[in-house]
Amino acid sequence: MDPAARVVRALWPGGCALAWRLGGRPQPLLPTQSRAGFAGAAGGPSPVAAARKGSPRLLGAAALALGGALGLYHTARWHLRAQDLHAERSAAQLSLSSRLQLTLYQYKTCPFCSKVRAFLDFHALPYQVVEVNPVRRAEIKFSSYRKVPILVAQEGESSQQLNDSSVIISALKTYLVSGQPLEEIITYYPAMKAVNEQGKEVTEFGNKYWLMLNEKEAQQVYGGKEARTPGPGLGSPSRARREEMKWRQWADDWLVHLISPNVYRTPTEALASFDYIVREGKFGAVEGAVAKYMGAAAMYLISKRLKSRHRLQDNVREDLYEAADKWVAAVGKDRPFMGGQKPNLADLAVYGVLRVMEGLDAFDDLMQHTHIQPWYLRVERAITEASPAH
Repeated sequence: MDPAARVVRALWPGGCALAWRLGGRPQPLLPTQSRAGFAGAAGGPSPVAAARKGSPRLLGAAALALGGALGLYHTARWHLRAQDLHAERSAAQLSLSSRLQLTLYQYKTCPFCSKVRAFLDFHALPYQVVEVNPVRRAEIKFSSYRKVPILVAQEGESSQQLNDSSVIISALKTYLVSGQPLEEIITYYPAMKAVNEQGKEVTEFGNKYWLMLNEKEAQQVYGGKEARTPGPGLGSPSRARREEMKWRQWADDWLVHLISPNVYRTPTEALASFDYIVREGKFGAVEGAVAKYMGAAAMYLISKRLKSRHRLQDNVREDLYEAADKWVAAVGKDRPFMGGQKPNLADLAVYGVLRVMEGLDAFDDLMQHTHIQPWYLRVERAITEASPAH
């Protein structure tokens, strides 16, 4: 493949962790691996959200409902074991974060990678960063999964590979709250395969917006009591939990797809964006020159196709502004974050996606023409105070 084409394919947000939706309804296949993200677990193309045709919100709601049902099943399963493991978990929670050695394989300018960094930094989890060359990708040759982010977690003698930004975040948060072994937690996020209308096999992960917690742990995270339903310890999610999952999915399914059309909106903006990508990324001298000029030209043209595919307005800034103000309205005026007095996973996801535009015209316009800046600065401050090293 031509080096410029490889750079464009790699640095397109779809090349980070989720491919752009190609349309069509997926035909489910049998899950291929119960452990989300073991080396080689995906075994094929990168994970993509189920391809859609017609209303993306309808399919998104169905996916969330399916994940919810499966999540409740696993919550009940864990609840049955909770009493036996309670004493062991309580002791383990004292040093959970120090027991993990984390390595994040990323592109710095990838919004999905930025989401993961925001989570790790806010939770003060130490980690090593490996910047992946988007052309050769030699840094992730150990993995059959060829997208980033990839997180390798070393826990004692056990090493786990987690793929997909939302799976990484949900699995680690579950680990920090519950103390369950990470090796067991990742079985709750199985890789599942489907075929879209183009005949391409795609991979998605079940339950990826769910934290696998028992009732007491869920109250610890979300504050409110889970509504009880028939069954031992099985409850429907609280309003705070549903809200967090809804907006995490919104960040993946909608907000992230507004980034490329906005940062590559004009030839000048496209060139400035690729200058930033080359400066912050891992490129050789020749690769950098190719990426900056040929990549910028290619992405400017691709951004026009993306505008049509996602039914964006002629002025794509308006879609970005509307999304930002919709988020601010959802947070509301009575709380500093969607998570209340501190950012929750939805706050961190939205912040992580938007952060990749910092230093570009699109980001400056966003801050000037919407009401998002106060919230954005609060999240930035919360992350800095939690983890000044990053």
